[in-house]
Amino acid sequence: MLAHPLLPKLRLLRLSGMVHTLDLRASQATEQQLSPIEFLALLLDDELDRRQQTRMARRLAQSFCDATKNLARFDFAAAPGVNRTAIQELATCGFIARHENVLLCGPTGVGKSHLANALTYEALKRDLRVLMRNTQQLLRSLNASRANGGYQRLLARVLGVDLLVLDDFGLQPINAQGAQDLYDIINERYERGSIMLTSNRAFEEWAEPFANDLLASAALDRLTHHAHIMRLRGKSYRQRHRLEEVPPADPA
Repeated sequence: MLAHPLLPKLRLLRLSGMVHTLDLRASQATEQQLSPIEFLALLLDDELDRRQQTRMARRLAQSFCDATKNLARFDFAAAPGVNRTAIQELATCGFIARHENVLLCGPTGVGKSHLANALTYEALKRDLRVLMRNTQQLLRSLNASRANGGYQRLLARVLGVDLLVLDDFGLQPINAQGAQDLYDIINERYERGSIMLTSNRAFEEWAEPFANDLLASAALDRLTHHAHIMRLRGKSYRQRHRLEEVPPADPA
């Protein structure tokens, strides 16, 4: 079958999914006495699967999502503050269609970023456009892009995705330009596109990183309207799984 006359034609048409499974499907068709239409349907399914995998890989890379941090790997038993039913509802991504926000707050290590990653991955599986970035890194990238002429292009991407995920909000102080940029993003996406935000600050402290009471009030008013707010609690996952220190040996 390696010299099958279909192979060069499939390669010319860039049907690599069919190319890679042609031998297998031809043997299967002979053994199971499949009709030509059934044989073709199998090949088309292979091509569609290959394209879906390629598209998913590309979107994963563009979104900065970590696919290993999915819902299947989240330890709900170790996170008593997480409402599993609510998370499963969010995983349907209906909140994105409704342009609602998701705000996850709680101490370090309780699973906020993992949950954000997991919900991002669910959105990607539904062919939604997603961007997940550390809040401070995104603001620095926006500011740096002003110097190289890429600001409008980056801003358009930030505003154009179906779900924007801002991780670790408030971990570091935000300068005046960053506060203005963050407000502009929240304002432009208000009731147009969903934002998911994680923070290890108590919700009442979220205004502090802005260092601008007026901007903070306006931004948080928009951010919390139509929002699912989850307060996570518990001990740090990393601290729970830290290797115990080996006590020094007694001197001989």
